[in-house]
Amino acid sequence: MSLKKGLWRLWSALGGMRMERKLFIVFLLLITLPLSFIGYISYSNYSRSIEEKTIVYSTKMLENMMIRVDDYIEDMVRISSIPAYQNDIKQNLILSNSYYEQRQTAAGDNNQVPDDFDLLLSIQRGIEGNISFINTIKRGANSVYIFDQYGNGYYSTGGGGIRLNVKESYEKWRERVDTSGGEAMLFGTQKYTSNLQSVKYAFTVVRKVIDKSLKPLGMIAVDANISVIEDQMSELDKVTNGKSVIIDELGNVVYDSDKQRMATNILNDPTVGLATGTKGSFYFERDGLNRLYIYTTSPNTNWKVMTSIPVSELTKDAVVIRNVTWIATIVTIIVALFISMVFSFALTNPLRKMMRLMKNVQEGDFNVQFQVKYRDEVGQLGNQFNRMIVRIDHLIQDIYLMETKKKEAELHALQSQINPHFMYNTLESIRMAAELNDDQIAADMIAILGKLLRYSISDLHEEVTLEDEVLHMRNYVEMLNYRYPNRFQLETSISDDLWSYPIIKLVLQPIVENAIYHGMDDNKLLMRIEMSSERTAQGLWLRIKDDGLGMDEETLDRLNRSLAGAEEIVKRKSGGIGLKNVNERIKLHYGNAYGLKVASVRDVGTEVILQLPLELGRDAE
Repeated sequence: MSLKKGLWRLWSALGGMRMERKLFIVFLLLITLPLSFIGYISYSNYSRSIEEKTIVYSTKMLENMMIRVDDYIEDMVRISSIPAYQNDIKQNLILSNSYYEQRQTAAGDNNQVPDDFDLLLSIQRGIEGNISFINTIKRGANSVYIFDQYGNGYYSTGGGGIRLNVKESYEKWRERVDTSGGEAMLFGTQKYTSNLQSVKYAFTVVRKVIDKSLKPLGMIAVDANISVIEDQMSELDKVTNGKSVIIDELGNVVYDSDKQRMATNILNDPTVGLATGTKGSFYFERDGLNRLYIYTTSPNTNWKVMTSIPVSELTKDAVVIRNVTWIATIVTIIVALFISMVFSFALTNPLRKMMRLMKNVQEGDFNVQFQVKYRDEVGQLGNQFNRMIVRIDHLIQDIYLMETKKKEAELHALQSQINPHFMYNTLESIRMAAELNDDQIAADMIAILGKLLRYSISDLHEEVTLEDEVLHMRNYVEMLNYRYPNRFQLETSISDDLWSYPIIKLVLQPIVENAIYHGMDDNKLLMRIEMSSERTAQGLWLRIKDDGLGMDEETLDRLNRSLAGAEEIVKRKSGGIGLKNVNERIKLHYGNAYGLKVASVRDVGTEVILQLPLELGRDAE
């Protein structure tokens, strides 16, 4: 309800504004709303398009990068199978196993076997020569370790990336490799310190070395420096301005752009939990920034690569375009509004001039004229205004002449009339003469006629009491009874509180006159006329009923239609003012809701109902 009232007040306020302000608001809405809507839609579509293209492009780059990483790991797997085809490596591993087996057996028997340094040197040179060859096959596989069955490792130090914790790494690798059937095993990124005292990260492919009879001879481990992945990921991060991470299926970090979570487990990270399925994207807020996460999974290693891009970076170009669009929109709106102000002023200026001219006319100055410059709607309105002023001026002059002539005519009419008081005084003299001559009937008739004349000569619109009007009606019936001795009987039944009811003059007597002259039945010796009052929801009803001739339905319908104004009544000879005259005077004085209504039955009688307002005084519409 309050909203409806608020809208109504706003509408009322708009309705009370000046025309130029209304035009200004209309132009403001017509210009601002479409431009704002177009700008918003353009910005939204452009931002959404950038995000969609970024997701597609980044996903493709991630997939291509993982393909290259998978190819690299596949090459590492092939490198790890080289010892199986190199008899030189297998022979040296057999010699190494035999040598350390003898020493282990002798140590168990508490026998001391002398070291055979020549043999050991020969084995080491043979295996390390093959390792140097392997290192040249694939760039990035810069550390290859070959172990015999007793954990003795052989490796080349030429690359400078040898682990200092080779023994510890060997034990971890062997725990998983011993359970395998000779296939290559992939180990995630491990952190280690090299022989150059530098911290490095590498992921490793480990495999058993077996002979033709599938007897294990040792183990080979191929380290891949994390730089082979870093080259790929840094290119992606540079393009997307984001950060990337690679995790294995256990949640261990293989690679991290920040190098802060390398070789750690982030399985409990919420973004890892959101990265469901093999690939996809989602939004997540981290460090106060909303980020877009895009991920894909390698089908070979089940490693999952995930890159996070700040949404602000994605929409950076869109924001620039949005700002430029808004600036252009605001400038356009300002220019358009300035033009609309000039245009609205130009449109309403002629109307303001016309309003000033109307005020002059209102003050009585009709010697004004609107200057028409153009033939548009305002010009046509100006022409009509000029014609109206000329017409009003002529009508005022005509009315002035008519009133002057009317007053002259009334003066002549008054001069030609006989003074009513002179007539009344003359009748009074005649009555006194009749009484002096003992003619009482003539004297009474003249007295009644004087009363009727005095009551009738005053203003018909003057209000009198209902008691005065009934008395006038009685005097009229009494006068007729002198003409037709004891032929008419008048009875009244009116509430006492209605005698003072104000009513216009001469509304009852004409109805009684109409009843007598048109309803008197010559076959009846006495005609009864009854008057009663009734209060209804519609007002005060005064009923005047006679037992005269009545009328047929056709005549009654035509009479009521005439009283309602639907058709003209056929004039008949009448001794009174007539029902139509009384009906029109009631409607003019009290309003169209009131008047006369007639009911009649042939050879039974007629009833006339005066419908008047209950409220005292005038209730004219």
